Amino acid sequence: MTARWPDPDRTTIGRYIASLDLRSTKSRACYRQVLHGFQDVAERYEALGQEVLVAWLRASAVRRAPSTLLHRTRIVDRFLEHLVEIGAIQRSPVAALRDECNIKQCMPIWRALASRDPEQALAELRQPRPFGSVLGEMMAEHVAMMRRRGYKYTSQPLLLLRFDRFLQLHPGPETEPLSAMIDRWAATNVTRHHAEECEKLKRVFAKIHRHRDPSISVRRPDPRRKEAAKQWRKPHIYSPADVRRMLDVARTYPSPRAPLRPLSMYTMLLLAYCAGLRRGELARLDLGDVDLQDGTITIRQTKFFKTRILPLPDSVVDELRAYIDARRRAGGSQDVRSGLFWHERGDGHYTPEMITWLLADVIHRAGLKPLRGKTGPRVHDLRHSMVVNRIPNGHQPAGSPAVPRDLSRS
Repeated sequence: MTARWPDPDRTTIGRYIASLDLRSTKSRACYRQVLHGFQDVAERYEALGQEVLVAWLRASAVRRAPSTLLHRTRIVDRFLEHLVEIGAIQRSPVAALRDECNIKQCMPIWRALASRDPEQALAELRQPRPFGSVLGEMMAEHVAMMRRRGYKYTSQPLLLLRFDRFLQLHPGPETEPLSAMIDRWAATNVTRHHAEECEKLKRVFAKIHRHRDPSISVRRPDPRRKEAAKQWRKPHIYSPADVRRMLDVARTYPSPRAPLRPLSMYTMLLLAYCAGLRRGELARLDLGDVDLQDGTITIRQTKFFKTRILPLPDSVVDELRAYIDARRRAGGSQDVRSGLFWHERGDGHYTPEMITWLLADVIHRAGLKPLRGKTGPRVHDLRHSMVVNRIPNGHQPAGSPAVPRDLSRS
């Protein structure tokens, strides 16, 4: 028979804490205090739901600082997940509220419950259900079809989800045509970037309609939108002096809590410029993808699902060797499947978004990009600059140039 919770003898809490193998006596005492206090509140209610969570938060807030309270909510979160695993409860009330609000994180739920008006805070937190609009089913089917055909199809669904959210929050007449829906969305933001997004959305829907009815003629893009896009984002070629300035900024990047980060950013810049790697390729590099003996790196599952082995000159290999040695001294995992660019928090991997943000900040600090907005040089322009700057020197565009002497640390 499956044990139920709350249990009168409280053996569930004792077994759970023992299974955690907490080394510190202070930690074990903290877990016991938090979980016994939580059960004290839960026993006063017939069902484990939102009321129990609110009551426990209010009882804890009387004597706990906010930072300590946040730590203790994590303890309760993990305990509730454990209760679900052993069958003591059917579902965690925090997970139920997350699903109801259509969010993935627990902490926003706890903050809403700890507010003066939990119901109002939860109402403000609720997000529309993905693809829940009048066009949602059609958009979801199109995304699934494209992925079944082997496409990664990552950026288009994000655009469709933003449009889907708009339609749910701002519904129009039942018989409203698609063109009117997109025009209403376009009117919410008159920037050139949003105008280009609306044009891209029209292209996506044109493809959806052609997949459903191949007899529909191909839609021609609006030339005015194309010109606007050119003005919004112009290609940029970094000069060797620009790259030198960015490398200097990366070396001295302020990062007291992550001492390895400046060297990681420096090495990312080198590979982006000297090897022409994209941000996703940098993020997917594992420690085992670097062969220092042969002087190569393996780029896996890149654009169009290709994998390639890229030879590197000695100067770039020396920089990689120095970084890997520093990574080891900093405590980075030595598993060949661990991310090459490692950091101390989370799962140890830099995401493509983190890499873009960090390297874009370097470009800002180097004075090459405006402090605000999405205008100016991009991180991806390093890849183009690699090709352009190597051609005058007689290098082949597909090659991997050496680190120029005025760009190296020596």
